[in-house]
Amino acid sequence: MKTSGGSDAAKRRAGESAAEAVADGEVVGLGTGSTAAHAIRRLGDRVGSGLDIRGVATSFASRELAADRGIPLLDLDEAVGPDAPGIDVAIDGADQVAVGAAGSDKTASDEAAAGVGPLIKGGGAAHAREKLVDAAAGRFLVVADPSKEVPVLDRSVPVEVLPAGRSAVAEAVRAAGGEPTLRRAERKDGPVVTDNGNLVLDCAFGEIDDPGALATALSTTPGVVEHGLFVGLADEVHVGTETDVRVARR
Repeated sequence: MKTSGGSDAAKRRAGESAAEAVADGEVVGLGTGSTAAHAIRRLGDRVGSGLDIRGVATSFASRELAADRGIPLLDLDEAVGPDAPGIDVAIDGADQVAVGAAGSDKTASDEAAAGVGPLIKGGGAAHAREKLVDAAAGRFLVVADPSKEVPVLDRSVPVEVLPAGRSAVAEAVRAAGGEPTLRRAERKDGPVVTDNGNLVLDCAFGEIDDPGALATALSTTPGVVEHGLFVGLADEVHVGTETDVRVARR
């Protein structure tokens, strides 16, 4: 279910652009996926040149890459809470970014008008921890290539579910007009299991005219751990192209 499309050069430009926005002394949320990985590599280069930061990883993969690149790491509980430093900025990718009309949801419409729309994430099944980190950050920078930009979100929404709640959540998704599919592992028998020990349902709703309403419906469904709709969270979107980077801000 990982997304494809977009050249590696475009992804690299987007990731490195966001990495340059990180200042000395900040705590940085480190996203998951191929574009976010470019940001982590660039941050590692900057750490090697003297930048003083600490990272909070959103997945096992991002933690491993950050450690390999020499970025000091904090656990989420060490970064957020009483007497904790907080997360200054998070850099993360997206599977889709709405850049046109966002339907009847006011927050999403306001975002789209400013060039920063709602997102779908979760192609790497790390969206629960990603949302924790991205929502806790003072600034959330999205990195993407042009293939991820759409007028209206229409990709299947990843929904992380408790294993015991899989059937109940699937029925609730159907009642909401969606079609759930259990995500299967690519190189082993059985389903994908998240870092949290849960399952993922990829839920097709077609064009999502009201991302905020759907996000609320999924969030209030018993058995849902987290879903991949990110509404009202992004502050900037860095879109890498073959020649430069476009940056939209809220």
